[in-house]
Amino acid sequence: MAEAILNRSGAQRYRGFSAGSHPKGNVHPETLRLLGRLGYDTSELRSKSWDEFADGIAFDHIVTVCNTAAGELCPIIPGNPAKTHWDVPDPASVEGTQAEVEAAFRQAYDMLLERIGAFVRQ
Repeated sequence: MAEAILNRSGAQRYRGFSAGSHPKGNVHPETLRLLGRLGYDTSELRSKSWDEFADGIAFDHIVTVCNTAAGELCPIIPGNPAKTHWDVPDPASVEGTQAEVEAAFRQAYDMLLERIGAFVRQ
């Protein structure tokens, strides 16, 4: 979600890439449904390991968004990126009714939208 939000709201100044330490191999279907309902192009979104970025792009900022990732050792990333952590609950870990799962994804989206909005306005 963060990649899509940043690439829409910060497109004039930023290019976002999302990756994880233990990618699942696919983007969660609820992420795709929510972003699609909100008018995002999801055709380029895919599950990625952060290892893809260990050689190549020099990042200016790295943001972790869940507590499990915040404490992990990151790969060596080119450049000297500023590192930030935003505690956003992982909606994929929510179990319950479809309405509860949808609400968890919407809550995560809203938190990311607010944080990313503040970030791009700096």
